[in-house]
Amino acid sequence: MSTGEATQDAARGGVVIAGAGLAGARTAVELREQGWDGPVTLLGSEPHRPYDRPPLSKEVMQGQADGSTLDIDYRALDITLLPGRTATGLDPAARLLHTDAGPLRYGRLVLATGARAVTLPGARDLAGVHVLRTLDDALALRKVLAAGGSLAVVGAGWIGAELTTAARAAGCPVTVVEAAGHVLAGALPAEVTAPMRRWYAEAGAGLRTGSPVAAVRTGAVELADGTVLAADAVLIGIGARPATGWLAGSGVPLDPADGSVRADAALRAGVPDVWAVGDCASYPSARHGRRMMVHHWDNALHGPRTVAAGILGRPATHDPVPYFWSDQFGRTVQYAGHHGDADLLLWRGDPEGTEGWTVCWLRAGRLAALLAVDRPRDSAQGRRLIERGTPLDAALAADPAVPLKSAVRR
Repeated sequence: MSTGEATQDAARGGVVIAGAGLAGARTAVELREQGWDGPVTLLGSEPHRPYDRPPLSKEVMQGQADGSTLDIDYRALDITLLPGRTATGLDPAARLLHTDAGPLRYGRLVLATGARAVTLPGARDLAGVHVLRTLDDALALRKVLAAGGSLAVVGAGWIGAELTTAARAAGCPVTVVEAAGHVLAGALPAEVTAPMRRWYAEAGAGLRTGSPVAAVRTGAVELADGTVLAADAVLIGIGARPATGWLAGSGVPLDPADGSVRADAALRAGVPDVWAVGDCASYPSARHGRRMMVHHWDNALHGPRTVAAGILGRPATHDPVPYFWSDQFGRTVQYAGHHGDADLLLWRGDPEGTEGWTVCWLRAGRLAALLAVDRPRDSAQGRRLIERGTPLDAALAADPAVPLKSAVRR
């Protein structure tokens, strides 16, 4: 279907989805699966067909795959796919989505533009300085690893750990620098991540925590204490921010703190017939009593069900148990729920041992969150307990020999 035909279809009440990542593509599929028979147009700024992101730092980076294209037959589902087309503005009164290839008129609009990797001042266009967010990012970094080049990683978060894992597997020298005093500082407390520090040493990677970066340049990272780390390539892995700048002036409410679209519990975006889903959106969670912005695969998978139901006029609420996983240094790390500083922290298992371990956070006697390292049963059972709000016996929950599902308070 041509762009002109897509515009005409949208004008007859079609759905236009801005953003062709997992959240956008799954929204298109969900619309069909839930019975929407009107036009569906899916556009994304990248030239590639929609793909999955988790393999970028794993299979793609390690040369085990060249991509992770989503298995969707757009022709069979009568979904018009417009790759290489970027949303640039929105006029809700005229129902026009502005793009770099001209406007698209919509009946209903879904905002699914995801997030962009955060970088450091002056580093965005430097040769040899990378971020990891897109397929092209991953393929560029894979060339560095294939050549055995040395790597400086700025940020000891999830991406930093996974990239370090891949680089060491390829035999590349790696040094990781982190401004905070411990790894995964944005997600977990220091006492929980303390055992993870040795993972870097065991893998042969250098790790410098409490080391803010003063400057990044081609071939080097300069730390605040004056130390200069030379490297063939630099990866900046310090997080991502919702790609919502193009919505300025549209009337769509954006959170001043994080830039996310402030969607409601049904993922409506604050202007008529517009929804927001995935990494670009935040939503109010009754489960956790706060607004949530979840930049993880599971959120992008489940949100489209709520959006599709809303477009079809059915009541739906988005409030899943947040969940994500990370493969790093030969271990599978899974996290579910949301913890707070006041929650009771329990350890299950010995982090110095070889059998895996879990940390649980209890709130008012109920499981609020858990982190499982090589304990998949804890993760699966814990997610169900969090979802149900089941009271637990703290002593039983702290016993690694007792299945979590058997720690229910009688």
